[in-house]
Amino acid sequence: MERAQKSPTTEHPPPGRHRRRRTTALTAVAALGLAAGTLAAFSGGQSAQAAANTAAGAALSSNWYASAPYLMPEDNSPPDAGAVMDATGQKAFQLAFILDGGGCSPAWGGTSSIDTDTTMPAVISQIRAKGGDVSVSFGGYGGTKLGQTCGTPEATAAGYQKVITKYGLHAIDFDLEEPEYENSAAIHNEIGAAKILQANNPGLYVSITTAGTTAGTGWFGQQMLNEAKSQGFTPDNYSIMPFDGGFNGAAGQTAALTRFNSILQTTFGWDAATAYAHEGVSMMNGRTDAAEYFTQVDFQTVLDYATSHGMARYTFWSVNRDRQCTPVVDPGLSGSCSSVPQNAWDFTRYTVKFAGATPVTTPPTTAPPTTASPGVCTVPPWNSGTAYTAGAKVSYNGHDYTAKWWTQNEVPSASGPYGPWTDDGLC
Repeated sequence: MERAQKSPTTEHPPPGRHRRRRTTALTAVAALGLAAGTLAAFSGGQSAQAAANTAAGAALSSNWYASAPYLMPEDNSPPDAGAVMDATGQKAFQLAFILDGGGCSPAWGGTSSIDTDTTMPAVISQIRAKGGDVSVSFGGYGGTKLGQTCGTPEATAAGYQKVITKYGLHAIDFDLEEPEYENSAAIHNEIGAAKILQANNPGLYVSITTAGTTAGTGWFGQQMLNEAKSQGFTPDNYSIMPFDGGFNGAAGQTAALTRFNSILQTTFGWDAATAYAHEGVSMMNGRTDAAEYFTQVDFQTVLDYATSHGMARYTFWSVNRDRQCTPVVDPGLSGSCSSVPQNAWDFTRYTVKFAGATPVTTPPTTAPPTTASPGVCTVPPWNSGTAYTAGAKVSYNGHDYTAKWWTQNEVPSASGPYGPWTDDGLC
């Protein structure tokens, strides 16, 4: 993902990471095509309770926040959000990104303070006037995050609360990547802030987005999940970004999602269905930083996987890129077009399908109660040093398992539906 950095770069992120690069610096007034009078209404310091919380709209169903694609209204040749809504039926957008503007103060891109910025209030009001809503994403690739500078979870939460209050938000996203991704203290602050905000804003939709790898997520992703477990925090979803890490089309992405589901099961003690109800995917349309290509067919395949498994979120980076590059299809990586043949907003239409296909439910925040107690396991316990062939039976954590094929040192409970073990149920 191209990130909100101050200058372009051609350097690729490490495997499993992604960036959102600032490729242009257009004035948002002209790019958005908003009337001058609309923008003027938000100048002068956003008085009167931040212009009534930016003309606060009613909360949408969780499906729309779960399908909201990322949009940068202040960068990357921003499209008119209202026009995208009219063309696709999408009702929600994930606005990017809030970073630290200095001294633990939230600012768009780390440079435009929420106290003085006039572009975002105008965009939010435009979307809400058409019956939609927004979520705001904290973080992204690069830049300084509040969790790095605020010192404590409480101070970090206070900084983010200013954003929630300012814009009357019903949904937020924590995009946990470089550089706080590898900083355990910063991750502690971010996860702790997310827990505080969830408790202090009843009904607030909270997503956690982090890097994906072909194994599901990497060491730092696991560290983040362990931090959440230690704090007793459960968001609406944990989403991985399966691109920029050697992914070969949708098949590589769905395999990573299956493996990430197993990681969620192992970490939190969930069964597969509960893990999927907390799992999301955030993709990149067209050409990625690592020169992978994901087409409309790939998006449909991942959509089918997400809906058939009851996943909690399906989104992508970004609406700014959801249009064909001109005059040539593939000039290289762009923050404002996809580098693949397409009609305008083709990829956004898949998020609309997800919103319509996903039942309106609130995923459980804890593992469901066990309805039966394990009996005495009579088959031999699983041993990490033993090589098992197809048909071999073992017991593990009160369940019986049967090997589907040759396997060694693969934990049965972390196998998932596509792994080497079949869960035969309680002993």
